[in-house]
Amino acid sequence: MNAAQLGDHLAVIDVVNRYATALDAGEWDLLDDVFSADVVADFGGAPLRDRQSVKEMIRGMLGGCGATQHLLANHRVELDGDSATCVCMVRASAAGRGNDAQRTFELWGEYRDRLRRLPEGWRIVERSMHVSFEQGARELLGSG
Repeated sequence: MNAAQLGDHLAVIDVVNRYATALDAGEWDLLDDVFSADVVADFGGAPLRDRQSVKEMIRGMLGGCGATQHLLANHRVELDGDSATCVCMVRASAAGRGNDAQRTFELWGEYRDRLRRLPEGWRIVERSMHVSFEQGARELLGSG
């Protein structure tokens, strides 16, 4: 891998990790630096077809939770010029708040992303989430 490829490799991982940072900090507008405006995303329901829809769905799922933690690992990046794929493992946890403060929800899975280099940098243009395990109080999600 040459220096330019290494830089692209790290930039792709940075974009994918920025997603977790945005969610766990509740900084929904940081997702503008993660997804292209015309992203297509499938989180297990009906596919979403633009960045604003993705932001609204995520805020609706997590906005009413207490603390969340999205751990990403084992990034597998493939570069092809101005396109890339990245597959990584995710372990996501959410805590309740208020009367639900002692309840939690956790999932394990994988994000499968296709990215494109845009003038503003690398952005996810397609995302699919594949869940392999869930436990806890799923009803904590969606109260935002």
